[in-house]
Amino acid sequence: MSKFQKVLVCGDVNGQFDELFKRVSSVHQKAGPFDLLLCVGDFFAEGANSQWTPYKTARIKVPLPTYVLGPSKEGHKQHYSDLRGCELSENVIYLGPSGIYPSSSGLRIAYLSGRQDTPAGLAGYTNKKVEELEVEGKQQGIIDILLTSQWPSLVTSYASKPAEGCDVEAAGCGLVARLAHSLKPRYHFTAGLNTYYQRLPYRNHQILQEAPQHVTRFLSLSAVGNSDKKSKWLYAFTITPAVHCSTAELVVQPSDVTEGPYAVHKLPPLEQEGSGINQFFYGGAEKKGHRGKKRSAESQDNNREKRLPPKPTGPCWFCLSSPEVEKHLVVSVGEHIYLALAKGGLVPHHLMLLPIHHYQTSLDLEKQAHAELNKFKSRLREMFAESGRAVVFYERNYRTTHMQLHAVPLTQNKATRVAQVFTEAGEEHGLPLEELPRHTELSAAVQSGQPFLMVEPPQGPTLLHRVKKGYNMRFDREVLASKDLLNLPERVDWKDCMSSRQEETENRDNIRKIFKPFDFTIDSDDGPDDDSSDDS
Repeated sequence: MSKFQKVLVCGDVNGQFDELFKRVSSVHQKAGPFDLLLCVGDFFAEGANSQWTPYKTARIKVPLPTYVLGPSKEGHKQHYSDLRGCELSENVIYLGPSGIYPSSSGLRIAYLSGRQDTPAGLAGYTNKKVEELEVEGKQQGIIDILLTSQWPSLVTSYASKPAEGCDVEAAGCGLVARLAHSLKPRYHFTAGLNTYYQRLPYRNHQILQEAPQHVTRFLSLSAVGNSDKKSKWLYAFTITPAVHCSTAELVVQPSDVTEGPYAVHKLPPLEQEGSGINQFFYGGAEKKGHRGKKRSAESQDNNREKRLPPKPTGPCWFCLSSPEVEKHLVVSVGEHIYLALAKGGLVPHHLMLLPIHHYQTSLDLEKQAHAELNKFKSRLREMFAESGRAVVFYERNYRTTHMQLHAVPLTQNKATRVAQVFTEAGEEHGLPLEELPRHTELSAAVQSGQPFLMVEPPQGPTLLHRVKKGYNMRFDREVLASKDLLNLPERVDWKDCMSSRQEETENRDNIRKIFKPFDFTIDSDDGPDDDSSDDS
């Protein structure tokens, strides 16, 4: 997998979704593939936004993962189910008021939605909130991309040409300028003035006084649909995340670089109160642990990396708080992950590990959830090993909206055959599976939002198939049910394997009893009791 990312950025969309996604699809096909689309400025228009409905309902598919900023006008608010961050539709994510997006590619994207001192109920920011983002940014390391709804003041200082047709100092914001000066992003994108402006790159260090640092490139994009050919509203570029670059690569100074535009004495001062961590996304107050103990300092630091998960745009069968969840299948509940029987499982002890909240794949999980997922997997291996069995884990991200990691046990004498059987079946069906190098995380091979099938055999390397159009959704079950493994061809289709609710409940009670010696959540007050009755 290449470490560089191909990124598209657009200005204010203002409800012009058809024109936006038509152009993006065209560029994606001709010059792509691109990895993501970033939208700065206003995504919605004030009014009906009639073009939005087919994208919201997924009748028309958004061509690639799209990330947008928050509502700065009252008429926009109705389209955001949660102002702290949410999924607006399939492939369209509202990042939130402010924060740093933890991309699985390593790309660090900082964002600041809305305008300064926006009324309550809309995305906006204060001096204090900007300070919190500055603190968080410095903890994260080099910021690759900064997205802001407002222009920074002073940005045209030392530039070879001013921004034509707009009064930057009247429209610009001193707090955004201070944020840009503090974070030193490699790219800074904004919109809002319906003009295209690309400033010459500027230095982030003082010559002969400081060690060389990377430069910043500032761009403002016009509104989508602007007919002036000089007013570009879609910008494409390629970037290698800073975490994958050497210092020598990062500090290269282009020939047209200028001095930095932000004179410190002209920037707004910090508030004198103690700075904290962004309250929209990061834990500020000390919380109680899973078993009533205070979290360690390390755990509190990890909380800073948390951001609220996107909320489902419709009913979800797997969000634990959803009324659609069949809670009688639940075996064990952790802080972030829960264990449940698979409905229509291949074998009686076919299990699933699922996030409590709405995450599409394991790539999207926060750090602590990943750790708990791995802990569950380790305990399941121990449990099955005690009865002379091994376990195959697999995850498919194709036509699913909530992560499901399946755990299917099989006899030890079949364990050595799993990788070979999957590989041979893949070759036969034109679905090549590649081996991930040892100690390589899935996130290093596939990006969030990209369809995939991941198989962890009991022995041998993890296998990965990059799903393309026309994928056979039963492939994983067909291989496991084949005569070379489980030899249960009649159980390929889960709908043919349905049991009654009473049978499912009895099976759940049985697996709870077996899992009890290995269940690290058993001391939790909110974990399921062994003698709990059938949940309705």
